[in-house]
Amino acid sequence: MTQVVVVASSQSYRTGDFVRAASLLQADVVVASNAPIPLGAKQVRVDLADPKAAARAIQAAVPHAAAVVAVDDQGVAAASHAARLLGLEHNPPKSVAATRDKLLMRRLLADAGIPQPRWAEVPPGTAGRVAGEIGYPSVLKPVGRSAGQGVIRVDDFAAARRAEARIRSILRNTGSQPDQVLLAEEYLPGDEMVIEGLLVDGSMQVLALIDKPDPLEGPFFEETLLTTPSRHTDAVAGEAVDVAVAAAHALGLHHGPVHAEVRIPPAGPVRLLEIAARSIGGLCGRALSFGLLGESLEVLVLRGALGIAPVDTAATRPAVGVLMLPIPATGRLTAIDGVEEARALDGVDDVTITATIGRRIEALPEGGRYLGFVFASGLSPVEVEQTLRRAAGIIEVDIDGEGMLAAPA
Repeated sequence: MTQVVVVASSQSYRTGDFVRAASLLQADVVVASNAPIPLGAKQVRVDLADPKAAARAIQAAVPHAAAVVAVDDQGVAAASHAARLLGLEHNPPKSVAATRDKLLMRRLLADAGIPQPRWAEVPPGTAGRVAGEIGYPSVLKPVGRSAGQGVIRVDDFAAARRAEARIRSILRNTGSQPDQVLLAEEYLPGDEMVIEGLLVDGSMQVLALIDKPDPLEGPFFEETLLTTPSRHTDAVAGEAVDVAVAAAHALGLHHGPVHAEVRIPPAGPVRLLEIAARSIGGLCGRALSFGLLGESLEVLVLRGALGIAPVDTAATRPAVGVLMLPIPATGRLTAIDGVEEARALDGVDDVTITATIGRRIEALPEGGRYLGFVFASGLSPVEVEQTLRRAAGIIEVDIDGEGMLAAPA
C-alpha cells in the first residue's frame, strides 16, 4: 500500500483531516509528531524543533514513503528535509525556512522586487525609533510566530516601546529567544485576501480566493470571517494571484500547497503580507470542497504530493465561509453557550468547538488559537457572511465568570 507521512505538531487542528484524506485515497498514513496524537494511525515521534533530526527519524521509520506532507508551520521544515532524504519531490529546505522567518522572507521579496509593506529590523530597545522611521501607524511582530501571536499595531513612540516589551515577554514565555531581532512594518489600510493554491513544477493552480470581510486594523490582528469566492474584481484578483506566484518563485517554492495573504490598499499595488508552504490553517479548510465529488482540500494536497492530478478543482458549492471564534479574553473558560442554536441556523453547515471547558485560554497577542469554527454555505458570499454574522451574535462564552460574545457580529 502507498505510504504517506503527515508531519504535524501536537497542537495542530487538522491532523485528523489529513489522516481521513489519506484513507480516502487508500494510502497507509504515518503521523510524525512531537507528541502522541490519539487518532489510531501509525505514529513516529520526532523533534520538530530539529528538522534535520526529525527527517532522519522519518526516513528510518518510513523508508518507502511516497509523500511527506506538512499540516502546519511547525512541520514544514521537517517535511522538506524528509522528502529530500527520501528522494521525493520537495521544496528546497532553505526556501521553506524563508516562509518561517519573516525577516528573511522580507529580504528575499525585496531582492525580487515583490510589492510588500515597507519594513525594517528592530534590534532590542529600538522599536520606538525604528517604527517612527517607517512612519506611524506601523506594525511590530516577531519573525517566527504565526496565527497573529505577538503582532501589534503601534500609533506612536510610547506605544511602540510598550509593544516591544510585550512581544519580548511573549517570546520569553513561549520558550523563544526574547532578545531576537523583531520586525517593524508599514501599516497598510485596505482589504485582505487569501490565495490558496497548489504548485506543480512551479506553476500555480489556484484553488480558492478568499476574502476577509472584517477590516483588520489592530491593535491586534484577530481574524474572524472568511468567505469565498472573492468579491473583488477579476483585475484585482488577478493582480493578487500574480503577486503570490511571484513571491513563491522569489522564495524558491515550486511544489505543493501555498497559502498567501495580501493587502489591497485603496491606492497602489497589491502587497504581499505572508506566504507559507502549507495550506490554510486552523479548521478553515473544511469550508472548501472541490468537484462533483466534494473532495476536501486535504485530499487535493495529498493528490498533489503523490503526483496524482486532481479530478476537479472547481468549487463544489457557489459560496462558503468560516467564522473563526476568537478568544475574547484571557482566563479560565467555564462555558460556551448558543452552539446548538447557531448550528440550527439556515445556511450553517456545522459548528466545531476546539477549546476545552475548564482550561485557561489566552487572547491575542499572547494567544494564538481559537475557541472553534462555524462553517456556512449559500448562493453568494454576501449571503454566507450574513449567516456567519447571525451565528456570531448567538454564541457566547463565559470566562472567569463573565459572559461575552465569542466574536463580533
